[in-house]
Amino acid sequence: MLFFNSFPLTAIMIVMLALLDDILIMTIAYDNTRVDPKPVRWDMHRVITIAATLGGLSVLETFGLLLIGKEMLHLPTPILQTLVFLQLVAGGHLMLFLTRTRGVFWKRPYPSWQLASAIVATQVVAVLICGFGFLVPTLPWIFISLVWVYNTVWMIALDIIKLGIYRVVEFRARHQHFLVSTMNQPLHPFSTSK
Repeated sequence: MLFFNSFPLTAIMIVMLALLDDILIMTIAYDNTRVDPKPVRWDMHRVITIAATLGGLSVLETFGLLLIGKEMLHLPTPILQTLVFLQLVAGGHLMLFLTRTRGVFWKRPYPSWQLASAIVATQVVAVLICGFGFLVPTLPWIFISLVWVYNTVWMIALDIIKLGIYRVVEFRARHQHFLVSTMNQPLHPFSTSK
């Protein structure tokens, strides 16, 4: 609203986005994840670094599609709103595939059938809502395809960035651990007291 002096979503789109997100959120508890053998101590620096980076890039992803629709495709505001709605649903739900594991998103552990089904179902519902114009302006199928190609490219790029962030953060943690353990060594390890 502040950058473009228009509403990127209508009130009904915000409500539908919240409902579709809630369906997905309810299935996260059933996800298949790697179980650590002992209790995990959260590294909040790592969590905040990864969350802030991926979150910031997701904002750029959405603004990028908004600019493409507004400046390059010259879409009217109602169509642009539907485009952004689909982007938020697709981009947000695909982000869950990236954040659920530290490795690449296509390797084990695979999502549970509940989570995968919820993601597929919410995406199908969102595409049908946009394609047939149910409570939103109809988005032409070519633009629906554009949103999906755009999100797929961003998903791969964000996964590569995520892997890089994990490497940097873990390298810093190992380096810091090495420095602390070195500093805790006695100055004269071979001296004996008599």
